[in-house]
Amino acid sequence: MKLNEINDNPGSVKNRTRVGRGNASGKGKTGGRGYKGQKSRSGVAIKGFEGGQMPLARRLPKRGFNNLFRKDLNIVSVGRVQKAIDAGKLDAGATVTVETLVQAGILSRARDGVRLLADGEITAAVNFDIAGASKAAVAAVEKAGGSVKVTAPAKADAEKSADE
Repeated sequence: MKLNEINDNPGSVKNRTRVGRGNASGKGKTGGRGYKGQKSRSGVAIKGFEGGQMPLARRLPKRGFNNLFRKDLNIVSVGRVQKAIDAGKLDAGATVTVETLVQAGILSRARDGVRLLADGEITAAVNFDIAGASKAAVAAVEKAGGSVKVTAPAKADAEKSADE
């Protein structure tokens, strides 16, 4: 095969319709735009225009608030961690962090950290070093003989040291 022999598949490319080239073409005179009016002229953009009436998007009230600084945390349950330990994906002796959870395949990516929830049971004594945990999850881990160290964001630490 040579470069000068390469062709598109038959029917893959349609020829452009040449409008306004005589009535015999089928798209002559008005060029398929009909007669008169705003839409028959060039430079028209009327998406969302409702004929002078207040558009629907502006009639409806705005609701809610999007916090730009919210942390996007992964949520992991203690039951899921216990399943990973039982399957041999996690080492119960090592400290569980975001990186170890990603390596074990429990999380697909790290995001801003991990929040531990108390869904399910945990029997292994595991030490966690994570961004957040519910009170019930902390109680469940400590009951099993483990510990939970909640690491505060770096920004909060900087503010505290500036206050002192």
